[in-house]
Amino acid sequence: MSGAAPRQALLGVSLDALTMEQTVARCMEAVENRENLTIGVVNAAKAVHMSHDDLLRDSVTSCDLVVADGQAVVWAARLLGRPLPERVAGIDLFTALMAEGARRSYRAYFLGARPEVLERVVAEVRTRFPGLTVAGARDGYFTDDEAPEVAARIGEAEPDLLFLGMTSPKKEIFLARFAGDIRAGVIHGVGGSFDVLAGKVRRAPVLWQRLGAEWLYRFLQEPLRLGPRYLSTNSRFAWMVVKEYVHGRRTRDRAPV
Repeated sequence: MSGAAPRQALLGVSLDALTMEQTVARCMEAVENRENLTIGVVNAAKAVHMSHDDLLRDSVTSCDLVVADGQAVVWAARLLGRPLPERVAGIDLFTALMAEGARRSYRAYFLGARPEVLERVVAEVRTRFPGLTVAGARDGYFTDDEAPEVAARIGEAEPDLLFLGMTSPKKEIFLARFAGDIRAGVIHGVGGSFDVLAGKVRRAPVLWQRLGAEWLYRFLQEPLRLGPRYLSTNSRFAWMVVKEYVHGRRTRDRAPV
């Protein structure tokens, strides 16, 4: 797969209209060409935060590939007449890249999470993807002053794949600042996927994923902590979509026939 991917403008960000298979193929091409391809993912919550956080928005939109991590984003794209072929969930892309990397004997670096979680992640990777070389690993607890040294160490490891298991906006900001210095083939911010791979957090069953209800599954596990957050972000995301839909209708109605 070569050339620029088709894009759809949605809620102030351009999303790459790619399937999971196409995204993985694009990433493998980037590794082979040593492109330093950066990947950003957008779900409903991040879309809301990007609407008022300029640094986060700029960090995400500066990525080479930006894909729809949340099913709500895919549904919104269809409603607004700018369809995306499917959801490209960050955690699924993470595992797909490791599987393909194992087949190609790639080198991977893992940055993020707590030390004990990261240790379990590395052990799980070596068990599930034995063909993938662990080029290095570093927990995500470092200061802004330490960040340049962390990036330098990653660059020295020369990974084909770099996975950032850090929260937003820290991972996006780190990626925007240091991707050019690290020079990996592909750099993918995977958020809380390290916790899932380590078995610390249970992911929703496949049926819940297909129904776009992973957020509800997580809510049922931690209703007191996640309830207020989901109520706020989901309602604001819905309002953003409604406003863009109404604006689009008005623009079309005013257009000359």
